[in-house]
Amino acid sequence: MTMIEAEELGAIRAGFARLLSEKCSEAEVRRVMATESGHDPSLWKAIAEMGITALLVPEEHGGIGAGPVEMESVMEEAGAALLAGPLISSAVLATGLLSASSDADVKERILPAIASGETIASVALTGDEGLWTPEGVEVTAARQGNGWSLNGIASFVLSANVADLLLVVARTSEGVGCFEVAPGVKGVQLQPLETWDRTLRFSRIAFNGAEGRAIGGIDEQVVEHALDLARVALAGEQAGASRRIFDITIDYLKTRVQFGRPIGGFQALKHMAADLLIEVESATSAARAAAQALASNAPDKDVLINLAAFACADAFGQVAATAIQMHGGIAFTWEHPAHLYLRRARADAQLFGQSDMYRERYVAAMEKAA
Repeated sequence: MTMIEAEELGAIRAGFARLLSEKCSEAEVRRVMATESGHDPSLWKAIAEMGITALLVPEEHGGIGAGPVEMESVMEEAGAALLAGPLISSAVLATGLLSASSDADVKERILPAIASGETIASVALTGDEGLWTPEGVEVTAARQGNGWSLNGIASFVLSANVADLLLVVARTSEGVGCFEVAPGVKGVQLQPLETWDRTLRFSRIAFNGAEGRAIGGIDEQVVEHALDLARVALAGEQAGASRRIFDITIDYLKTRVQFGRPIGGFQALKHMAADLLIEVESATSAARAAAQALASNAPDKDVLINLAAFACADAFGQVAATAIQMHGGIAFTWEHPAHLYLRRARADAQLFGQSDMYRERYVAAMEKAA
């Protein structure tokens, strides 16, 4: 893993922020979320050309070889802009799985294409219950001739509708494994799921004797590590989005005038703003601490990752919901951006597991470390 210097990381983040301000404005977010795919190929190409999709890909496979700290940082900008697209599914979760595998052929063939943005990969992991745990894997794989046959359901598959490749986590007689499946192969039926947040697209995929290629060296431990990368990236997204809707709200409090003065001068709103600032700063600190712990494989990484998973989700939800109240009636209209952040907060709070699960895992990790 390559550690990027702070100055260089700052330049990467600033460049990404400029790109998103130009090509991922609120108007563009609304345009893309209204399309059938919920994906902007031209923006994806620009993101790839900047090297964002290559951050976690090892250098020997055409990537930058960075780690969780760098990815968390850029995800703060992605969250602030409500970026729609397969960044977490392809550049984080799928890349994490493949990079940790022992399958040299697969890594040589797929990782450079993911790094360049040419290939979009999506990971089919959990079933209809959305547990995001080994117990939640519902797809099974059995040997059939020289290959594998996959059967079962994978649900809440992020960005599968635009994926060129599916990485399917499935149960085998030897334990959990991962399989490369082409989306259009016989026996794969993809059903789009309705979502409250149209900037995110989820699918339910039924496998009925679908042909898959086994990827060597992926087991429960590798899957959990890839999920940790995704949890840290998601925490960064939530922290960045929390800060952006907070800033939007503060600007409104400074400019909205009632009774002859800006409403930000009213004591009640000052207290609410102060509470939200604590939530924003706490979420940012939690996300960055989790990224540092994962990058260094610190003894307390499980504690910090689980803490970030529920703290950032809860903070984003609270900040987005309170921001709507502080804006008054205007924030309830379709034309105002506040509800877009609330929709993303509600969707993110379910992605990769709910806060209650991570609270339980946090307590267990604390007890184990004691």
